[in-house]
Amino acid sequence: MTVTAAATPVCVSAGRAAQELTLKRGEFDLAVHLGLIAVEPAAAGGRPRIRRQEIDRLLGLPGFPGSLRDQVRTAGTAEGAALLGVRPVRFTGLARIGCVSPIAFYLNRYRAVVWLYLVDELLAFAAREPDLITGKSPAGMRTMLDAGTDWRARNWRGRRIDRLLSRAEDPWARAALQASALDPVQLAEVVEDPYERAYLARVQPDPDFGRPGSVSGREAMARLKLADDPDEILWRRVNLTLELEHARELRPAPRPGYHPASRPSAGSRAPDRPATGRPAPVGPVPASDPTGPAPRRPGGRPAARRGLLVRIGLRRAGRRDR
Repeated sequence: MTVTAAATPVCVSAGRAAQELTLKRGEFDLAVHLGLIAVEPAAAGGRPRIRRQEIDRLLGLPGFPGSLRDQVRTAGTAEGAALLGVRPVRFTGLARIGCVSPIAFYLNRYRAVVWLYLVDELLAFAAREPDLITGKSPAGMRTMLDAGTDWRARNWRGRRIDRLLSRAEDPWARAALQASALDPVQLAEVVEDPYERAYLARVQPDPDFGRPGSVSGREAMARLKLADDPDEILWRRVNLTLELEHARELRPAPRPGYHPASRPSAGSRAPDRPATGRPAPVGPVPASDPTGPAPRRPGGRPAARRGLLVRIGLRRAGRRDR
């Protein structure tokens, strides 16, 4: 008689994977966010799962589990300042002007946001920029701080969206990630169609990490997700417009009377777009910088350029260039 061995599960839940990898759940979520642990896309209504082969790969890493834990070790302001050998106020100043960027946050007992930084990045910054660690603060740094500069939330948003974009293939999901940084008024100015706005809300990828469970945590997350600087808002509006152009070419947003059989095939594209093309994210580059990336100009035609400006709300439809 032939005895069949019990089949090993192909995938396990995130909680089971964290337990087998001897990681705290916060460490596991951060490792997923950083791309250190590969996850299988979640089924409808489900949570992402981890392949058994991926767990075996991680278990076989040199120095496991310490080597993996070191990559997700974080520090708050006090510990980060101690690591760099500076006072907490100096560390906070460095973070506010963007020398170091937070990777996550939590709320303390007073419901204040406490930013967390990757220890590896702090140590790398100290080795790379010793002059900013010791001695008197540079004049430019003092000027920025006196003006109230604080890029911590902005840099956290940028890192979060970039990581999620790196895992998103569907063009509507990519557009939804850009839209997630805009408040409802800004979003409605860029996406006038209510069916498209509803679809963007429905297909927005659910992050696999760091979603606070408490009511106050969810409120803080919702507040911090929104761009609050004019340059950042413009950046997201332009990128949302470009992602939407790509998404609309592949398929329209569902609406009453919509029939999937009538939508364009996934491989169909406009003649002027490469078969593997995807609009490149546009960075916040000063207008006077001729070398930086610029929004894609369809065909280089003035009318097309005006059309893009109208869609992101920077020009009224009836205004003429002089």
